[in-house]
Amino acid sequence: MERTVRGRDDRVWTLRSQMEWRQPATADDFEHDVSVGNASAFVLLALIIVLAITLISTIPEDVVAPWSGRMLWLGLLIVLAILFFPVRWALRRPWTVVAETGDNGEGEPTERWTGQVRGALTARQQINRVAKSIQVDSQPDLEGPFQPVA
Repeated sequence: MERTVRGRDDRVWTLRSQMEWRQPATADDFEHDVSVGNASAFVLLALIIVLAITLISTIPEDVVAPWSGRMLWLGLLIVLAILFFPVRWALRRPWTVVAETGDNGEGEPTERWTGQVRGALTARQQINRVAKSIQVDSQPDLEGPFQPVA
């Protein structure tokens, strides 16, 4: 997402946000920095699939489902349960939000503010909040996640 905003001092600011695929490394997360791989995720996914197949195959014939097709409702519940965590993961990814203005002659901005927020909706709200702050005060607000970058 990219947006252009003009401040009260007639400087033009470019606001943009970008989803980060990896968590940013911080000193607080040092113990959890080592990745053990994704083999455990595949094992758990295979286990869920085996358990779902076992559950569906052991349902007696005399079970009455509320909808047409006795497996439809159970299949939908299983699909929702399997998709819950990937959808949650995608919606809660960290986003880097950047506000830049000016040009130093070499294509680099003269003033740059960056911040990190969690979630796509929060990133959009932060962009709107910063755009309003720039229109009123000619610079991003210091009370949010934005910090000036030297």
